[in-house]
Amino acid sequence: MPFESHTGTDEHESDKIIVRSNGTVTYTGKDIAYQLWKLGQLGLDFNYKPFRTYAENSHATWVTTTEPQAAGLPEVPRPNFGGGAIVYNVIDSRQSYPQEIVKRGVAAIVPEFGENASVHLSYEMVALSPTACEELGIELSEEDQKRPYIEMSGRKGLGVKADDLIDRLEADALAEVKTRHPDLAEDEQLETAHAIAVGALRYFLLKFTRNSIIAFDFKEALSFEGETGPYCQYAAVRANSIFRKLGVSTGSGSDGVVPDARSISAQSIEQREPEVAAILAGEAGDEIWSLLMLAGRLEEANAQAAASAEPAFLAKYTFNLARAFNLFYHRHRIIGEEHEVKRALLIAVADYTRRQLTTALATLGIEVPERM
Repeated sequence: MPFESHTGTDEHESDKIIVRSNGTVTYTGKDIAYQLWKLGQLGLDFNYKPFRTYAENSHATWVTTTEPQAAGLPEVPRPNFGGGAIVYNVIDSRQSYPQEIVKRGVAAIVPEFGENASVHLSYEMVALSPTACEELGIELSEEDQKRPYIEMSGRKGLGVKADDLIDRLEADALAEVKTRHPDLAEDEQLETAHAIAVGALRYFLLKFTRNSIIAFDFKEALSFEGETGPYCQYAAVRANSIFRKLGVSTGSGSDGVVPDARSISAQSIEQREPEVAAILAGEAGDEIWSLLMLAGRLEEANAQAAASAEPAFLAKYTFNLARAFNLFYHRHRIIGEEHEVKRALLIAVADYTRRQLTTALATLGIEVPERM
C-alpha cells in the first residue's frame, strides 16, 4: 500500500506491506479487515456464545467462539455486533502510523464511508510511579527509583493488570472505611470500598488530557483532597446527606423538596422579590449564582468533551463543581437556616447541584456511595 505522505524511517517503511509474498497477512492487514467488520462491510461475521449472565438484571455478555453453536448451550437471542457508522479505535499514540494506514485502507475499499469513518482516539502511555511499583511488589533498580515514572514493557516482563490495581485500591480504601465507619456491616464496608476504588482509578485516568503521560500513584488517586475521584464522590455524598436529613430519598430524586419550595412560590412574587434580591445581593449572592450557573453547564461540558474526544474536560468540570459545592456547604447553614425564603433558596440550589454532580460522575462511570 503506497503511502506518499510518509517518507519512511528506521521504524516504519514508507510503503506498508498488507499481505506478504508468502500469503501471510500483516497485523495492519488484519486491522483493516477488522475495521471493515466494525463498519458492517466485511461480509463475514464471528461466531458467538453467551459468556456470563448477571443474576441481578439477567443481562448477558457474549464471547466469540470458533464453533457455530457451542454444544450443550441453549439458543439465546443475541444482539447484533458490528455495523457501526463511525469507529473509534482507542489505542496509544505509538500506533499512529499503522492506524493512519488502516484509515486510508478502509477508505480505499469502501469510499462511501471515507476516512472520517475511522477515528484514532490516541493517548499517551499509562505508566506507574516508582512508589506504585513498590506497592505492587515490582522490584526497581536504584536508577529506576529516581525516575518520575516507570513505563510498562512486555519485553521486560514489566506490567500490571487492571484487576491488580483495583484490588490494591480496594484494600487501601477498605482500611480507610473501617477507620471511619467501624460499626458498618462488613458487606457495606466492602461495597463502599469498591465504589471508592473504582472512582479513584477512573477519575485518575480521565483527568489527564490524552497527550499527557499518566504516572499512576495509589496515594494520589485515593486522596480525599485535591483533584481526585474520592474528593468528587465525597462532595456528592455530603450533598445527599443534607436531603436524607430532610427526609428525601437520595436514590429516587428530590420530590420531598418540592413542597417546601412551592410553599414559598405560592405567595405573592411582589412580596418575596425584595427578600430574594437581598439574599442574592453582595458577595454571598454572587457565590450562590456562580454555583447555580456552574451546575447548569453540565450539558456544555459533555458537548465539549465529545466534540474534542477529551474526557478530561468533563472530569475537570466535575471537580470544579464538587469544589464549588464544598465551598457553598461550608459558608451556608442550609438546614439550620432560620430565614424561610433563604432556606428554600439554599435547598433548591443544593438540590440542583447534587443532581448535576451525580449525573456528571455517572457519565464518568463513577458511583456515589451511601457514605465515605
